Amino acid sequence: MDNSQVFFQAFIYLLAAVVAVPLAKRIGLGSVLGYLIAGIIIGPFALSLVGSNTENIMHFAEFGVVMMLFLVGLELRPSMLWELRKSLLLTGGLQVVLTTLVITIIAKFCGLSLATSLALGMIFTSSSTAIVLQMLHEKGWIKLNAGNTIFAILLFQDIAVIPILALLPLLGEHSAAINNSSSGFNRWEQTLLVIAILIFIIGGSKYLLRPIFRFIANSNLNEAFTALALLLVIGISLAMNYVGLSPAMGAFIAGVVLAESEYRHELEADIEPFKGLLLGLFFISVGTNIDFTIIREHLLLICILVTALIVIKFLVLFALSKSLCNARKDSWLIALTLAQGGEFCFVLISYASQNQIFTTELARELVAVVALSMLLTPVIMMVYEKIIAPRLNDNQQQLDSD
Repeated sequence: MDNSQVFFQAFIYLLAAVVAVPLAKRIGLGSVLGYLIAGIIIGPFALSLVGSNTENIMHFAEFGVVMMLFLVGLELRPSMLWELRKSLLLTGGLQVVLTTLVITIIAKFCGLSLATSLALGMIFTSSSTAIVLQMLHEKGWIKLNAGNTIFAILLFQDIAVIPILALLPLLGEHSAAINNSSSGFNRWEQTLLVIAILIFIIGGSKYLLRPIFRFIANSNLNEAFTALALLLVIGISLAMNYVGLSPAMGAFIAGVVLAESEYRHELEADIEPFKGLLLGLFFISVGTNIDFTIIREHLLLICILVTALIVIKFLVLFALSKSLCNARKDSWLIALTLAQGGEFCFVLISYASQNQIFTTELARELVAVVALSMLLTPVIMMVYEKIIAPRLNDNQQQLDSD
């Protein structure tokens, strides 16, 4: 791709964002759905303005998710994490285990092999951190009790991606894949490197970065502070990617460590514009990557799979939330918000396909299912906000009056 094509692609993506998102917000659809619709319109299956090779854009756009988790970490002081320990370990842990179990049983009953069924169960435990957190912040729900529970579940899901990546090669047909991971290290080397990098991130963020931030701040050069903030996030992402793990998790840990820093607010202000732009690019990329050819060829199957995914995750989350004594309205919000596939599903589906757990055809169908479930999430939340929540409020007010 030459320079003119790069500039043209950038122009198309920015034009789509500038036109579609304000229109979507104006008619009440929200920015996330606006980005997704924009991606569909400019994608290879509609106007075909960006061509079919959007994989590089997708990888670049995923950096927006990394920045978002860094900023989320900055908001979380260790004391707040301790307060969330019940939701994080109990609700998040049970959600992952129960969703895996239910989907595995259903997939096995439908005739799939045990390895494929278990892989599907583990992969579909993940929900979209990017879409859900964006909506929670936009609507002001992140500060509610349900918002704290949703965040804790999302955090546990993101952490669970690490052991899932380690388990998937064990389910593949070729066990040699265990010792030939994408990072190039065997399991013991990778484990030691992960521990070393996490210690360096925690120790370096606490004892090394603060003096550096202080030195840069005293120079009164805003652009230097912005460059240092970006350098920090990119450096952590490279280190985690080097050992074959999620860059987002390393960025989140660094954010938590720096949450007590006196420069936390300045870091947030410097990174926020980059995060917003790249996150929007990520949503547009999801829209461009929806394969409408395979959806058209297997329309009934795709519709059934999308419906089954949303219903199964909703029922598991609703039952779990009610059993843990959450209010009825909170249970509805938690279950509906997290009843979709997530961005890490794309990574896990690709990894499972590389380990020959999924066929190429099945992997393409699963990618379409995840993308469509993400596309439907803002619509589901509109239904909750306009129809379900007011009814629950009316019931609560009637009960209070009695």
